Amino acid sequence: MHELHAAYATEQLRPPDVIDAVLSRIATRGADSVWISRWPDHKLRQRAADLDRIAQDRGIAGMPLFGVPCGVKDNIDVAGLPTTAACPAYRYWPDRNAGCVQRLIDAGAIVVGKTNMDQFATGLTGTRSPYGIARSVFGGGLIAGGSSSGSAVAVAAGMVCFALATDTAGSGRVPAAMNGVVGCKPTRGLVSTTGVVPACRSLDCVSIVTTTVADAETVLSMIGGPDDRDPWSRVAAISGDGVDGSHSPSPVRLAVPTGLDFEGDGAMRDAFDAAVTQAAQHTADLVPTTIAPLLEAGELLYQGPWVAERLAELETFFAQHPGDVLPITRQVIEGGRRFTAVDTFRAWHRLKDLQHWTERLWRRAELLIMPTVPTTFTVEEIAAEPVRRNTVLGRFTQFVNLLDLAAMTLPAGQTADGRPASITLIGPAFSEPLLLSVATRLAPTVGGRP
Repeated sequence: MHELHAAYATEQLRPPDVIDAVLSRIATRGADSVWISRWPDHKLRQRAADLDRIAQDRGIAGMPLFGVPCGVKDNIDVAGLPTTAACPAYRYWPDRNAGCVQRLIDAGAIVVGKTNMDQFATGLTGTRSPYGIARSVFGGGLIAGGSSSGSAVAVAAGMVCFALATDTAGSGRVPAAMNGVVGCKPTRGLVSTTGVVPACRSLDCVSIVTTTVADAETVLSMIGGPDDRDPWSRVAAISGDGVDGSHSPSPVRLAVPTGLDFEGDGAMRDAFDAAVTQAAQHTADLVPTTIAPLLEAGELLYQGPWVAERLAELETFFAQHPGDVLPITRQVIEGGRRFTAVDTFRAWHRLKDLQHWTERLWRRAELLIMPTVPTTFTVEEIAAEPVRRNTVLGRFTQFVNLLDLAAMTLPAGQTADGRPASITLIGPAFSEPLLLSVATRLAPTVGGRP
C-alpha cells in the first residue's frame, strides 16, 4: 500500500492502471472461489477514473487509501452489492455501506467485491460455503482457513492490497496464518460492527488482512473509532500516540506458553520454537507461562452458552428456511438449544474468574506470543472430521475475544515440509499501539514484512 501510494504521488501509476492489473490477476486465477460477488469491470474502471480526476484536480492529500484496491467479507455491507453471509437464501441488498466500509471509501479505497466465507461466519476451515472452497495459496490441497477464507486468499494472491474480515473465534487470524499474511484483530468495539451480519454479537469484531504490518496500521487508523449507531462501539485513542506507531516502546517482556499441544505436528512445533528464539532478540525477557486458563476460556465459546448467542441471531431464519442452511452450519448453531439460563450464568461467572487470571498475566508480561494454529489440514482431512478438526484450528485463537484481548497474526516462514507457519501476538484490550510496534520489529525477524 505504501509503495502504491508513493507511485500515485509521483504519477508513476494512476488508478486505472491498477484496476486493469487487478482485473487481469482475477481473470488469470479463474474460478478460485475467492469472490461471492464483484463490481462489474466497467464499474471498477469508473471508480478508478473518478479517483483519477480527483487526483488531477486537487491531488491525493488527505486520502491515505487513494486508489488502493480492497476486498470485503460477504457478511459486511457494501451498498449496491448483495450481502449473503455465504447463504443464498439470506441474501439482501443493503442501501448503505457498513460504517467501516464507508470510512475506507471516504479515504479513497476501491472496493473490488465481496469475498467468500464459511456460512454465517461459523467455522475456521473455509470449506463451509455453497459458493465453493477457496484453497491456501501454499497449494498441496491445504484449506485456506476460515471463516474469512476469501479475504485472506485475495490478499495473499495479490488481487487486492488488503481485505476486511471478521474475527469472533479466529476467523481472521486462522486464514491469515494459512496464507502467510498479516491478520489484525482489534479490540472488540474499536471498529464499528454497524452493517455487519452478527455471528455472536457480544464478541464480533471486524478485522483486517494485509501483507504488511504497516498496511494493517494504516487501515486500522482509517476504520477505527466510535460510531454512534453501534451500541457495542468503544472509545480509544487511535492516533497520535495510538495506532500510528509514533512511539517506540522499550523491549517488552513476552510471555511464552508451555505445554502446547500441536496435535503431533513436530514441524509446526519446531517452527514456533524457532520464531520464539528469533523474537527473543527483540524482547527484554521471555516469561514462561501456562495457558490452561486461556484454553478453558476458549472452550466456553462452542462448548458453552455463547453458541446460543449465534442461535439467537438466526433462529427465525432457520425456522423459515429449513433446507437452505448447510447441515454442518445448522448442526453447530442449533447446538445452542441445549443451554439454559442457569448454564449461561455459570459460564459467565467462570469467565470472570478466567479474565481475572488473564489480568494478572499482564503484570508479568506485556504481550503473549502464540502459534496461530496447532497444525494445518487439507480439504480432504477436514471433510473426514469436520467438527473435531475445526475445533483444533481454534485452540489458540478462540479465547481472545471472550477475554477482551487484541491480537496480531504474523507469518513466520514455513515448516520444514513447506507449510505456512505463523505466530500471533496477544495483548490486553486497547494494546494496539504496542502490538503494532512490536509486530513491526518482529516481522522481518520471524519471516514476515514490517
